[in-house]
Amino acid sequence: MTPPVTNVVLTDTCRLIASRYPVQGILDVVASPADLPYIFELESWTNDRISTEMGLLHRLPEEEWVMGRPMASIVMAAFCHPRPEGGRFNSSQRGAWYAGTLLDTAHAEVVYHRGRELAEVGVSETRLQMRLYRADFRTSFHDIRARTPRNRRWHNPSSYTESQALAAELLAQGSHGVLYRSVRRPGGECVACFRPALVENVRPDVHFEYRWEGAGAPRIRRLGS
Repeated sequence: MTPPVTNVVLTDTCRLIASRYPVQGILDVVASPADLPYIFELESWTNDRISTEMGLLHRLPEEEWVMGRPMASIVMAAFCHPRPEGGRFNSSQRGAWYAGTLLDTAHAEVVYHRGRELAEVGVSETRLQMRLYRADFRTSFHDIRARTPRNRRWHNPSSYTESQALAAELLAQGSHGVLYRSVRRPGGECVACFRPALVENVRPDVHFEYRWEGAGAPRIRRLGS
C-alpha cells in the first residue's frame, strides 16, 4: 500500500550545507534552459566552474529545472549531486532536498553523517563550517511519520535499501516527497522533497562550526552575528 498523503505548510525548515559552496551560481541568473549555451561561451566563467555546477544537470528532465530565481543553483545542486551511495530517499542517480523542521534536527543529521565520513577516513580532529539554509513548502508529501510496524523499515538506522525502494516507487508515481521521522534525533521530523520547484523561498542564514576533538560528538559553535 502507498503511504498516505498529507498537505503541509512548512516554514523555516533547516538544511545545512558546507560553506565552501557559493551562495549564488549560474542558475540564479539564467532565465531558461535555452540560455545555457550562451553561458558556456562567456569568458568570465571558467570551464571548471561550469562543469561543477552544470555537469550533472541532465540527471533531471528539463521541465524540472529551476532557474532565474535566487538560490536556484543551491536547490539544483541537491538534486544533481547525490552521494555515490544515495541517501535515505534517493538513489545515486538523482538527489533530493533534505531538511529538518527544526534546527536541532538538522544539526543531528550533520553530526551523524559527517562524523561517519570522518571515521571512515580515520580523522578524529577537524573543523567543518556549514551554512544554514531556510526553505518553505506549501505542497503535499507522502507521510510515513506514524510509528507503525509498516513504517519501521523505512526508518532503518543502518540501511537505506527499503527506503530507497519506496522513494523510487513514489517518484515514478509523481510524488512530491516524503515526510518522515528523524532517525538521528528522537522526536525530530524531516522532509525529503523530490521536486526542485517545490523548494520555496530558499535563503541563506548563519554559519556554524563543527569541531571534532577526538572521540564523541563535535562542539557546535555559531559563527558571526
